[in-house]
Amino acid sequence: MKKIAVITGASSGIGKRFAETVDQYGVFDEVWVIARQQDKLEALRAAVPFPIRVLPLDLTDRASFDIYKTALAEEPIQVGLLMNCSGYGKFAAVLDTPLEVNLNMTDLNCQAVVAMCQLTAPYMPHGSQIINIASVAAFQPIPYIDIYGATKAFVLSFSRALNRELHSRGISVMAVCPFWTKTAFFQRAISSGSEAVVKKYTAMYDPDDIVRRTWRDAKRGRDVCKYGFVARTQAALTKILPHSVVMDVWMRQQSLK
Repeated sequence: MKKIAVITGASSGIGKRFAETVDQYGVFDEVWVIARQQDKLEALRAAVPFPIRVLPLDLTDRASFDIYKTALAEEPIQVGLLMNCSGYGKFAAVLDTPLEVNLNMTDLNCQAVVAMCQLTAPYMPHGSQIINIASVAAFQPIPYIDIYGATKAFVLSFSRALNRELHSRGISVMAVCPFWTKTAFFQRAISSGSEAVVKKYTAMYDPDDIVRRTWRDAKRGRDVCKYGFVARTQAALTKILPHSVVMDVWMRQQSLK
């Protein structure tokens, strides 16, 4: 039986780095890489340490889930690792962002995570793992990054609860909560021609550091992974301070009205 890893959002950013370093987690007969852009996925053949299967899917389209479900049933497989890295955010007021964009963001960041977990779990044996990329934004409401923060709060809550549900099946689930990280995320998050929402970044981490910590914490059986002193401190403070105060600090820090 073939042992595989499945990685969504593998064409760029942190998902790409996870695909390229998946041998730090374990050994697989094949790695399934999922994203919209087939050419970028094909380019991974030279970088991923195991044979890959390219699945060019738009996970905001529910028809993609049927294609994925069919692929899972084609031959006997075991999914040793599922990584949900697809997602994006927008730095803008809700009312200044087209409704279609806000709904699309919600579909990719939340709906796709639920679907991939539910479709994949029946193929996961004892000792396998699901890793969902959330964010430090999951710990607090963030004006002008409303939708992104709320979707990542969903991912965090869903992942921790699912971890308990799947415990009896020997499947663990971990949510990764990065702080600001140097990836292509910002190219899509920042709207050109408009005033910048985020004017101050208290820290900016290297994606390789996030990847290394993720692999380490996954092997240690953590249910939440946070990297960096600033990230851990901010997450801790959001548990202590009223969220009204947290939002006031954010607004003043970014010179927002």
